Amino acid sequence: MGNVLKEFMDDQEGMGTVEIILIIVVLISLVIVFRTEITKVVNNVMTRITTKSNQVR
Repeated sequence: MGNVLKEFMDDQEGMGTVEIILIIVVLISLVIVFRTEITKVVNNVMTRITTKSNQVR
C-alpha cells in the first residue's frame, strides 16, 4: 500500500493541465476584478481610433 501511495505522489502526468487551469482561473479573476478599468481603456482606445480615422479622410 505504501508503494502505491508513493508512486501516486511521484506521478507527474497531468501537472501541465492543472497548471494551465490555474493560470486561466487567475486570468479570469483579474478580468473580473478590473472589469471597469479594462472597459474604460478599451472605450478610450476605440474613441481615439475613431477620431484619428476621421481626421485622415
